[in-house]
Amino acid sequence: MKSFFPFPMLVITACAVLSVHCGKSDKEKTVEEFKQFLTAFESTYPPLFKEANLAYFTATISGKDEDYARSAELEVKRSMYFADKERFSKLKAWRESGAIDDPLLKRQLDVLYFAFLAKQIDPKKLEEMIRLEKQVEKKFSTFRAVIDGKPWTDNEIEETLKKSTNSEELRKVWETSKEVGALVAPDVLRLVKLRNEAARSLGFANYHAMQLALGEQDPAEIEKLFDELDDLTRIAFGALKRDIDTYLSKRLHVPPDQLMPWHYQNRYFQEAPRIYDVDFDKLYGDKDIVGIAKRYYAGIGLPIDDMVAKSDLYEKEGKYQHAYCTDIDREGDVRVVCNIKPSYEWMNTTLHEYGHAVYSKYIDRSLPWVLREESHTFTTEAVAMLFGRFAAHPAWMVEVAGIPVSKVNPIAEESRRMLRLEQLVFSRWAQVMYRFEKAMYENPDRDLNSLWWDLVERYQLLKRPEGRNAPDWASKIHVALYPAYYHNYLLGELLASQLYFHIGKSVLKSTDPLVECFAGRPEVGKYLREAVFGPGRSLHWTEMIEKATGEKLTAKYYAMQFVEEKRVMEPEKP
Repeated sequence: MKSFFPFPMLVITACAVLSVHCGKSDKEKTVEEFKQFLTAFESTYPPLFKEANLAYFTATISGKDEDYARSAELEVKRSMYFADKERFSKLKAWRESGAIDDPLLKRQLDVLYFAFLAKQIDPKKLEEMIRLEKQVEKKFSTFRAVIDGKPWTDNEIEETLKKSTNSEELRKVWETSKEVGALVAPDVLRLVKLRNEAARSLGFANYHAMQLALGEQDPAEIEKLFDELDDLTRIAFGALKRDIDTYLSKRLHVPPDQLMPWHYQNRYFQEAPRIYDVDFDKLYGDKDIVGIAKRYYAGIGLPIDDMVAKSDLYEKEGKYQHAYCTDIDREGDVRVVCNIKPSYEWMNTTLHEYGHAVYSKYIDRSLPWVLREESHTFTTEAVAMLFGRFAAHPAWMVEVAGIPVSKVNPIAEESRRMLRLEQLVFSRWAQVMYRFEKAMYENPDRDLNSLWWDLVERYQLLKRPEGRNAPDWASKIHVALYPAYYHNYLLGELLASQLYFHIGKSVLKSTDPLVECFAGRPEVGKYLREAVFGPGRSLHWTEMIEKATGEKLTAKYYAMQFVEEKRVMEPEKP
């Protein structure tokens, strides 16, 4: 028998449905509309996100024009998605209504609102910025300093700056490496002005201030923190700088007052010169850097084998010469790009990049897609820095890297001093970067060449080369391609020390938390997965840190570890 509903029943049913809909409050309607928006977003944007990330990965390891062109095209599409004014107006209205108070929904609304707000600029300008950024990135990736008719890689430049004792050679290599600055400076300045125009169109004073605000950071608080860190490190760094100058003067046969920037063993004095009686590179010269990293992360319950298999880790022609980590799809496909050599620097960098990688990999996949990213840029930097530091840790070198204890014990004290020196040198370099970028975006028409060297002299205590008037500031890739980012590195160092102390004291129950290296302790990985990685961006970074460590972000553990004198335990003799 054919089934049917009598007409009166149809009327009753329709009225019931209508009644339910009509009976919904404005708040309920708003929540339902936003949920529908999220469903549409999660079906359309993640595939584009993945495609763009894969294209960028391909371009950076190939260096090919066509790959960079495709990456730029997809980046434009990705940005245009967020430039959609209709979507943004809905998000703005929902946010201003205050109707969405469910914590997970409200967090997604905030994250999406800021993502869309950043792109609410003229579409033509947005596309121009993206294409210009890709052009600059390609120039950096394919630039090779040509010295005596031979192209040099960044690795070769850094190695020469570290090892040569010939002042003329050092000067030639250093100056030639800076030529990329003149190559990209006009484009970088154009980018700065385009970014400022975009920021002002959204109601911000300039792009630097906008980036901090969109990153849920108060510019005034960041300024205050950097002033405090300047006070905290100035005296200790000044004393160490005198030690550096004494050592380099003897090594290079140059009077201390005639030491120049090319004498400090790297292009920017962002890394500590090797002034102590230890050759870290020699210790790692015969080591399998990737194998060591895989062993270590597996031992603490954060295996990386799957990510290593998809990464691109060694030098090749045209390849991006630096290092980065990328989460391709927020579904577990996380990759690293490096240019690994058997050296201390690359041991540190490999541990660092896979610190980013484990954070991305172990974010709770049951979270909504929007929240499957790190709590903040600087929180993932903190984890990366926490692990990168172990490359100079005596117990770690023995237990994980397999360096004989007979080679490590004699240099244990120097290792501790070296790590302290590295931190203070980097801290002062970060002051230069933060203050230069802030001033550049406030007034890009000022004399940036002079500003750069004014800051270098003040915070790094380096001497300005006489008569030099070149855009050395533009030779630093972060100024061009990762704007208003560098302050996060220093915030990351603070959090790395805070996490290190908390893990040692509260997770490992150590009587001396500042000497641990975590080797073979899976409870460390369990803590990080649950307290730091797992929440993703479901928590504001301030809330995540306080929940994970029991305190707000503080500089006191950084001071305990690197400004004050602290020992690092020697590895036990077998």
